[in-house]
Amino acid sequence: MSASRALALALAVVALGLPGPLALAAPSDDRILAVDQYTTDKGRTLARTYWPNLRELNAGIYHCVPWVEVQKQSIGFFRPKHVSQDDRYLSLRIYIEQDPSPAFARLAVQERASAMFSRYVGPMLRRMSRSPALVADESVDGFTVILEWLKQAATAAGERPTHETIAVFVPKAVAADYLEGRATVPDVAARARVLGWDGETALGPLRLSVWDDNFVSTYKVKNYELEPGVTCP
Repeated sequence: MSASRALALALAVVALGLPGPLALAAPSDDRILAVDQYTTDKGRTLARTYWPNLRELNAGIYHCVPWVEVQKQSIGFFRPKHVSQDDRYLSLRIYIEQDPSPAFARLAVQERASAMFSRYVGPMLRRMSRSPALVADESVDGFTVILEWLKQAATAAGERPTHETIAVFVPKAVAADYLEGRATVPDVAARARVLGWDGETALGPLRLSVWDDNFVSTYKVKNYELEPGVTCP
């Protein structure tokens, strides 16, 4: 966990012991792509219409999945680069903070990607699709979940750590099948487009072997308590 995030969590826990009313902490709106940063009317319209939903998504991850980081401009209606028309996917990029694990490091890159997909793609899709209006909107063409984590490999002194990344592009029909119980997480992996990166090196499309994983719903950060008034469905 980053020093800044650890400090924020520590302060949240300490604040719970103070008397008197507490102001509910909230993540910065700069995690959401601003309306004026979109290049087409379709993107701007979606951003304005669903701004409250994007803020809710940002806050839900901040409070309920505190071991991941949403960086600046990482939530919005982005156009996947592999499509030619102005398709707009509701997109979320998270950086996953985790303790070093020799067993995880020994896995092949596709196995690490499969594990991360299994843990996070399903739960993030469900968070991203909580607005029935957004899901039903024909201007929303799909969902993108981008997962990034530190590559657990030895680095020379002064060498920058390497991150691994997968981008999962889920068409609307595939997401609907999953959200309505007609498809499983392995079905989503088989029907989505998954691209991988090792640092700045593109790995191209990945074929993953994934499974249903309840990690996000069961993992608890030690000594972390929700602020009063916050619930995590």
